[in-house]
Amino acid sequence: MKEATTIATAGLDPFSNHGVVNPPVYHASTIVFPTLAEWQASRDPNYKGTRYGRAGTPTTFALQDAVAEIEGGDRCLAVACGAAAVCTVLLTFADAGDHVLVADTVYGPTRRVCQEMLPRFGIETTFYDPMIGAGIAGLLRPNTKLVYLEAPGSMTFEVQDVPAITAAAHAGGAITVFDNTWASPLFFKPFEHGVDVSVSAATKYVGGHSDIMLGLITMTEAMFPIIQPTVINLGGCPGPDDCYLALRGLRTLGVRLARHQESALDLAHWLLDRPEVSRVMHPALADHPGHEFWKRDFLGSSGLFGFVLNPLSQTALAAMLDGMTLFHMGASWGGFESLLIPASLEKMRTATVWDDPGQVMRIHVGLEDVDDLKADLDAGLKRLRNAS
Repeated sequence: MKEATTIATAGLDPFSNHGVVNPPVYHASTIVFPTLAEWQASRDPNYKGTRYGRAGTPTTFALQDAVAEIEGGDRCLAVACGAAAVCTVLLTFADAGDHVLVADTVYGPTRRVCQEMLPRFGIETTFYDPMIGAGIAGLLRPNTKLVYLEAPGSMTFEVQDVPAITAAAHAGGAITVFDNTWASPLFFKPFEHGVDVSVSAATKYVGGHSDIMLGLITMTEAMFPIIQPTVINLGGCPGPDDCYLALRGLRTLGVRLARHQESALDLAHWLLDRPEVSRVMHPALADHPGHEFWKRDFLGSSGLFGFVLNPLSQTALAAMLDGMTLFHMGASWGGFESLLIPASLEKMRTATVWDDPGQVMRIHVGLEDVDDLKADLDAGLKRLRNAS
């Protein structure tokens, strides 16, 4: 089937739900069994049915099956949020005395887990330059259990050479984990490029409406029996309503991402011509770090990218941002609304150096008309100039 058809049909089984097309919400904790034999069968970790609310309900299973099929993995497990997905995977594979390699441009909460939480368990993290490619082989140690990738990178959007890094990691005996939130299961297929485990925040594009918290862990068949016990033991199960909303959001992912991509590319090129902007950080631009890897490996681009304003005062920045009408300041992204926030990267890089004196901005281009978004940005940049 073509991708659009898979998105519309994956995880559906109407006739197991009285013909209901969209899987209903199952609110459940206790599940009862009619016979001793069925109860005992449900205690098997490989049991396929519903056995307890924390282990998932038919609503959860429908979402997991759909995501695994679209992303190209064998199995998927849903957890409470994207950060929970990251934590679960790191704690599954790294033990006391182990070493992990993590891209220097990862999502902020991922960095905090590695710097603040993993050392308490005796796990050492080395952050690496995301553009290292096959050179990562030189950082692998005998006790390196895991190589963590994220592409494009958080805030600055560098694109890693995923096949080269995964090949080197596997040759050194490490597994590979990839954060696929930016591209979503639609625009990057991690398992075609050597990834063992994909984590993502369904809070973003899969949900698409800024009203759920949900994380996804998609994996190869070999990884499932290793990860599933950690998911169950940590207890970070998602709510059934969020799973329902994520599955509903998934059905429109293709048409939404097409609009996000088109509008974001339009705005990225528009920003290139603005005198207030010193650089635009978008993977689809030919001079962007890793553009050749994005062009080779990715199937599209989303609505999230960055740009750098020329050095300015906080007064000028406030004049710009405080008067925006369509762009709002918010920590998340991936919904229908446009967002614009300032970022400070000096303390978010340890293996690389960020020394651009300008103000980094992260922009998420929503589903509004792109001409209206340009007008809002144009007015904001004029306020910035006047305040400067």
